[in-house]
This record gives sequence, structure tokens and C-alpha cells, in this order.
Amino acid sequence: MLNWDQIDTVLLDMDGTLLDLHFDNYFWLEHLPRRWAELTNRSVEQAKAELLAEYAELTGKLEWYCLDYWGKRLQLPITELKREVMDKIRMRDDVPAFLSALKDSGRHIVLVTNAHPDSLSLKIERTDLAKYIEQLISTHEFGVTKESWALWQKLQDRLGFDPERTLFVDDSLPILQAAQEFGIRHLLAVANPDSQQALRTIEQYPAISDYHQLLAAIVATPRHQA
Repeated sequence: MLNWDQIDTVLLDMDGTLLDLHFDNYFWLEHLPRRWAELTNRSVEQAKAELLAEYAELTGKLEWYCLDYWGKRLQLPITELKREVMDKIRMRDDVPAFLSALKDSGRHIVLVTNAHPDSLSLKIERTDLAKYIEQLISTHEFGVTKESWALWQKLQDRLGFDPERTLFVDDSLPILQAAQEFGIRHLLAVANPDSQQALRTIEQYPAISDYHQLLAAIVATPRHQA
């Protein structure tokens, strides 16, 4: 599936790629609408409809991922509301072994997420991601999302990776496309980002539903030392 002898740097998405996307789907589609309804005398159905319409308008934009934006827009303490259901935050079962293999192979491992820094901090607090990953980057640092070519240029300027020897893993097909257009050579899609939803069929990119099938190849081909 992947030519590991040609991969030195691994860029990893967080939600849906390393962490179960069920937390985020539950929060934005169920918990937040319910709490907003309670505090504004809307019906839950009305709150859901209004929020879904706004989500659709903002998809791919920094505002969609920005807790500060939603806090002002809804007049709600978004991070505190996330903490109400933070027990649902968890790593995918296959991730610890995958990250351990990558780390042991000597490859550079960088998390690149569109999540707001407060959301990233909450998830680092609740998981062991920081134990495995060298750098944790929120695209909010750059003021632009992974859907934009500009982000990839800024990221390369920061990290100095060689696109030809870089693997990027994400569950979002539009984001994978943006990375491909920038020149990232090795791409991998996650077919099962939410453990509570059905496996997706992905044809545009190599896709995986269990990282364990990659372990033998990673271990067999440590990072090339220049």
C-alpha cells in the first residue's frame, strides 16, 4: 500500500485519524444543539436545523473549527461544554501500536490538526498522543486550514519536510486532495473515522480501516538516514 522506504516524515490528522471521531460528531450534532436549545428556549429540532445550516456554510473555513467563533456566535462556553462529554474522547484502538512503530522506525511524526488550540489541549489532556508525537500543530497558528494550499506552504516553511518523502494521513478527502495538489506524494485515507458509523468506501486514495496491517512494513523499513 505504501513505500515506506520512501517516507521520512509522517504528518497525521487528529480527529477521525488518531482519535475516534465519535466524540466530535456527538458534540456538534447532539450535545451542543441540546445545550443551546436549553439556554435559548429553542426546540432541539430548531437548534439542530440552525446549527447544521451554519456548519454547511462554514465547512472548510477556519471559523468552522474555531471555538472562539462559536463561543461568540452562540454565547456559550464551548470548551466547558466539551468537558461535559469529554469521557467520549479516546484514541482509536489501533493507534498506540501504529504510533509506536512509527516512532521506533525513526521517522519524523507531526500532528497537524484544524482543531482549535483549546480543543487540541483538551484531547492531549485526555489521551497519550503527546507521548508518541514530536510536534503538535493547530492550523490556527497559521490562520488558514488544511483545505488551503497556503497552509501547506506555511507548514513546509516551518517543518522543512520534503513533499516527495512525506506521508499524510487524514479522514477528509477534500483535505487529502489539497495535500496532493501541494505535492505531498504519499497519501492515506481513514475509512472508519467514527467507530459508531459504517465503513466508508474510498476509491480516490489508498485507504485503511486498521493500522495494524501497516506495522510489519513500518518495522521492516526504518527511516532512511542521509
